[in-house]
Amino acid sequence: MPRAKGGTKTRARHKKRLKLAKGYYGAKSKLFRTATEAVDKAQQYAYRDRRNRKRDFRRLWISRITAACRSHGMLYSRFIHALKKAGIELDRKVLSEMAIRDPGGFTELIDTAKGQQKSAAA
Repeated sequence: MPRAKGGTKTRARHKKRLKLAKGYYGAKSKLFRTATEAVDKAQQYAYRDRRNRKRDFRRLWISRITAACRSHGMLYSRFIHALKKAGIELDRKVLSEMAIRDPGGFTELIDTAKGQQKSAAA
């Protein structure tokens, strides 16, 4: 019985991997082995960075809220604590957008937080 080389399957597997490497520079998009290495590494980066993106956005929102709080003479941590005590459950993404697009509404939140701080101190 002759040896089966599986040419069709191998070619299909190679084509699939090279398709994923389309647009890569030089041999990384032409040669199967280097394309495989490049695609594997790219998928690792993509997996890691899907998680890092959440981290980065949270940092961005916090820095925006901090800047807005400081312009009203308040610390970020005290602002967040006062909002929690007042029962205002807005997440940091919404607070950051309010600080940019709705300064009036954000000022009301600051006033609420300051009032909450005064009532807690009394």
